[in-house]
Amino acid sequence: MTIKEQQSLSCIEINPTNLPPKKSIIWLHGLGADGSDFVPIVSELGLPASLGIRFVFPNAPIMPVTINQGYEMRAWFDIYGLSIAAKIDTAGIALSISQLELLIQHEESQGIETTNIILAGFSQGAVVALMTGLCYPKPLGGIMALSGYLPLADETLKKASAANRDIPIFIAHGTEDTIVPYTLGKATYAALMQAGYPASWHSYPMPHSVCADEVNDISQWIQSIKNK
Repeated sequence: MTIKEQQSLSCIEINPTNLPPKKSIIWLHGLGADGSDFVPIVSELGLPASLGIRFVFPNAPIMPVTINQGYEMRAWFDIYGLSIAAKIDTAGIALSISQLELLIQHEESQGIETTNIILAGFSQGAVVALMTGLCYPKPLGGIMALSGYLPLADETLKKASAANRDIPIFIAHGTEDTIVPYTLGKATYAALMQAGYPASWHSYPMPHSVCADEVNDISQWIQSIKNK
């Protein structure tokens, strides 16, 4: 495991052993966490070494977060409130999208085809992964959105890239989530299905977290996406 600076975002990078990477998964953490949050999941997924996956876990910038009384923490964008009607930090989201796009370009410069790059995220990270993946101008390998949602869904889907109209999307949510309501995850799935995306829905009796059954489903989903 190495920690390196990539286009202004520090990242934890875990490379496959004994073979060069064939695929990359860029995995974004949630509000207040950091890149190390999902490092343990690499071994828990039990993926075959032959897949040759490089995991990249970027650290979000540190910024004041309004909903937490302006306390500074790692965040992909500001949060003004928990209600559906709360103001959305579109500028902050746009900045994080641009930073994620730079990470994608970095992986491509390392010899990974964009079709072998999967974007993953939890909560806030899921928002950025979804919005980036849907609108990215080159075809990507997949999008994984855990306990997240798609803000401004109609607007985002209208400007979505034709290159990723057939991208596999894994949507998962806990039925007991009190941070990002289950209904938001379900509405995101419904919007994607209505728009014709091959999204798959997975729900679990859990709060705003990840559970063992979900990890197993993620593993199976990743293995279902073939190298191209």
